[in-house]
Amino acid sequence: MLNFLAMSIVLGIETTCDETAASVVVDGKKILSNVVYSQIETHREYGGVFPELACRKHADELIPIIDEAIRLAGVEKSDIELISVAARPGLMGALLIGLSTAKALSYSWKIPYVGVNHIEAHLYAAMMSVDNPPLPAIGLIVSGGHTSLLKIKALGEYEWLGNTLDDAVGEAFDKTARLLGLPYPGGPEIEKLARLGDPKAVPFKPGRMKEKPLHFSFSGLKTQVLYAMAKNPKNEDVAASFQETALNDLVNKALLALKTYSLNAIYIGGGVSNNRRLRELFEEKKPPGVQVFWPANGLSLDNAAMIAGLGYHVYQSKGCGDPYDLTPMPTNKLLF
Repeated sequence: MLNFLAMSIVLGIETTCDETAASVVVDGKKILSNVVYSQIETHREYGGVFPELACRKHADELIPIIDEAIRLAGVEKSDIELISVAARPGLMGALLIGLSTAKALSYSWKIPYVGVNHIEAHLYAAMMSVDNPPLPAIGLIVSGGHTSLLKIKALGEYEWLGNTLDDAVGEAFDKTARLLGLPYPGGPEIEKLARLGDPKAVPFKPGRMKEKPLHFSFSGLKTQVLYAMAKNPKNEDVAASFQETALNDLVNKALLALKTYSLNAIYIGGGVSNNRRLRELFEEKKPPGVQVFWPANGLSLDNAAMIAGLGYHVYQSKGCGDPYDLTPMPTNKLLF
């Protein structure tokens, strides 16, 4: 029987949305390979992710991507000791493909597997390169599907503080980009255009929820963009003002959570953490002594290295793999 205390080489599988990814990670930290097949070109003509096409691509590409990850890692299939797969949340069909593949490989290779939380993995991505990451801390998730604030008490132990009540921030960027006639994905396009504009040109207001100061709302900001376009012919000013308002909202609420709970560290995960202006704002606004941790290069967007890394710790905590009747969970319900 495998000694879980000695387990180190983990294969990670990520298929929650439109990236097909596999990775080999040692001891939850050392990345031997991290292969991502992006479907951006497939979905660009639709202005967003087309779920059926995403699932077809996963089915076609996942096994070759796994083989490539193992080859690049310089290990053999027989060296893999654990399989970690994103089992929630995400597109139901996409989750099923990843989870079914993990189960099949687990059974065939006679090794355990664990299903992990994709959102928790985004937070872990900011911890992977940190020795003895300071905890407790605040966690901020900023992606196309999720915008959330959490208190990280310990790895695997969280307190929910705030969530978006409508659009996630990445979704708001994509929808605003569409209004401005920019291609998908919208986040990088708006960031690029915003560099040419005046962030103070349009007085946008962030969403506010009475008695819920740590919650987010971006649908109203998107509507403000629609009206502003009729009055301001300079798309670069609209883009810059939108970006500045949305990102300041993220920073201000994260720092409010930090102050409320008397903490001094923030971990930020998700694709929007790639935004250069977001990183600048945290540096400008964070109080002295506060540490802000970001995912290493290549770990902000959906990837399997964060899945493998988190899976190592999940298995160490449980001491066993998951049963073969584990089912995927597409929504945020019972997130942690």
